[in-house]
Amino acid sequence: MKRILTRQLVPGMVLAQDVHTFDSTTTLLEKGTILDEKEIARLAFHSVIDVLVEDDHAKESSEDSSPNLGLTYSERVKHSPEFIEFKQDFEECANKFEHTIKGILDNNEDLNIDDMVAPIYNLLEKERTASSVFDMLHNLRNYDDATFTHSINVALISNILAQWLKWNDSEIEIATQAGLFHDIGKILIPESIITKPDKLTHDEYTIIKTHPLQGYQSIKDLDISAHVKNACLMHHERCDGSGYPYHLTGPQIDKYAKLVAIADVYDAMTSARYYRGPLCPFIAISMFEDEGFQKYDPEMILAFLQNIVNTYMLNSVKLNTGEIGEIIFINKMKLSKPTVKVGEDYIDLAKCPGVYIKEII
Repeated sequence: MKRILTRQLVPGMVLAQDVHTFDSTTTLLEKGTILDEKEIARLAFHSVIDVLVEDDHAKESSEDSSPNLGLTYSERVKHSPEFIEFKQDFEECANKFEHTIKGILDNNEDLNIDDMVAPIYNLLEKERTASSVFDMLHNLRNYDDATFTHSINVALISNILAQWLKWNDSEIEIATQAGLFHDIGKILIPESIITKPDKLTHDEYTIIKTHPLQGYQSIKDLDISAHVKNACLMHHERCDGSGYPYHLTGPQIDKYAKLVAIADVYDAMTSARYYRGPLCPFIAISMFEDEGFQKYDPEMILAFLQNIVNTYMLNSVKLNTGEIGEIIFINKMKLSKPTVKVGEDYIDLAKCPGVYIKEII
């Protein structure tokens, strides 16, 4: 058996040991489980860092052949001038954020929060709707989940979620800042641990879990909102007390940390990893539907789910059956199970147990 980081798991691997929640009260998956996209998403959803898998049971995966249906929705987005411009702006934003934050942590630069957030707002301007921003982000998912690009993604998603919640302009700005700074502690974790492909030692595992506190300590004296500092410290806390580092419950968690937690987990599950492509957003949405209302603020998670599914209308998708179609209707009672048009047929996934959207193409 060998220990594999959750972000490096691929479908077909077999668990060599039961996997439990952070507080060890619940068994998430049992030994012998053959992992698929849903199980991998569930592990990411519960912030499981690594698992033991059998050495000889990783199934060989082959690329499914797909009929040539012309340009998919995703391909049309990638060929658009709007996407090309967004990609360039995003890369410039990531480079600037990396340079600036390292300068601040090294005490070589003073913090100018307005200058740091301005590129984020630039990505949200130019008449870009929430749907178009998520279109752009989804098609940038070939980026590995580096701390800096992840932080920009979470800042963008936090801004949009705050708008969906109808927060005022000041609150939206703080939410954006909180998303941008939430994972700053990861920068202070040795890269050799963050990207280690082999078994983590107990000490290495403990170090990774310190990043919220390390991040908070690094910014606690900066001239920024206390809510931003709290989001850095509390973004891995969960309303049911199952999070870390302090096992806080709903009323104890800063509302901006609750918002950032949703944006953080969604982006983490739907971003690329070293040994796999991004997980399908509808698998992430399914996880939130099944377990999110206990772990996340109910008002926030409901607003997020009800709005995020609409950003994927008309996208081309592949079902786990191998069929390819287009999302044409959202089922409000089961948001992860829309109606998909496949050829001349309409498939209501809410009425098809075991059938789900495997991939947005």
